[in-house]
Amino acid sequence: MASVPTLKLANGKEIPQIGLGTWQSQPGEVEKAVSYALKDAGYRHIDCAFAYGNEKEVGDGIKQSGVPREEIFITSKIWGTWHNRVEEQLKITLERLGTDYLDLLLVHWPIAMNPEGNHPFFPMLPTGKRDILYDWELRKTWEQFEAVYEKGLVKAIGVSNCSQLKLEEEILPFAKIKPMVNQLEIHPYNPQHNLVKWLKSQDIVVEAFSPLGSTDAPLLKDDVITEIANKLGVSPAEVLIGWGVGNGIVVLPKSVNPDRISSNFRFAKLDSSDMEKINGLAAAGKQKRLIKPPWSMVKLGFEDWFQVDP
Repeated sequence: MASVPTLKLANGKEIPQIGLGTWQSQPGEVEKAVSYALKDAGYRHIDCAFAYGNEKEVGDGIKQSGVPREEIFITSKIWGTWHNRVEEQLKITLERLGTDYLDLLLVHWPIAMNPEGNHPFFPMLPTGKRDILYDWELRKTWEQFEAVYEKGLVKAIGVSNCSQLKLEEEILPFAKIKPMVNQLEIHPYNPQHNLVKWLKSQDIVVEAFSPLGSTDAPLLKDDVITEIANKLGVSPAEVLIGWGVGNGIVVLPKSVNPDRISSNFRFAKLDSSDMEKINGLAAAGKQKRLIKPPWSMVKLGFEDWFQVDP
């Protein structure tokens, strides 16, 4: 049974550095994937979200695995149409997962959408733009996160897809409890080195979703990655996961395939030379963000992502 290192959150709670991602895991697949990951592959960290639409199956997989709840680190996220009803959505999540607490709750995106719009997840305006509440203050969302944390419904709280600007302007000046985690798209083509460095200086643990890239991403075929993998006698995925672990980041690879779930739980131990080569890929011309929803007219604060309609 493999084991992975842990990182310590600001409140002292430990988080395993490799977890199973469940985004885009289809109905009929995710229950078996979660059960296998916990029971057979050795995972103790499951990352899910209300908006993924599969939390009931994730919960069934956890139960099926037979692994005691206290041994599993479970994360979920509050979706944009629930920013004004954090505890209400959290309790739905807890019921679906079959647990009375989460180890970590995240703000899925720092953007509130109309909870009374024409769609429960993606309300749209007649113009075709997303129905965003521009006057909603993110601090109001965070106050509710602090409240569910103080009630013991969650053991840690954090954010996702948050830039330094968003944190410095809209959360940190008002927070009684600082975010403990920021989950971001992190991989060698989008390493966000400066943001990661700043987050660590703030004692905020960085998590990487899509650490292998997303569907059909070129990372697993990258010349530098494959060269290092061949040299070490490991898979490109093990190199990519090893790069994240080596940079002190939590990595969340997603798969429903048992072989890949097992291989994604292994990571290559890279030397400083290999780390340096991979760290330099984006700056060498391969910078590419693979997950970029159309948040038009919203200033997210990322240098490469500032869309404003004319």
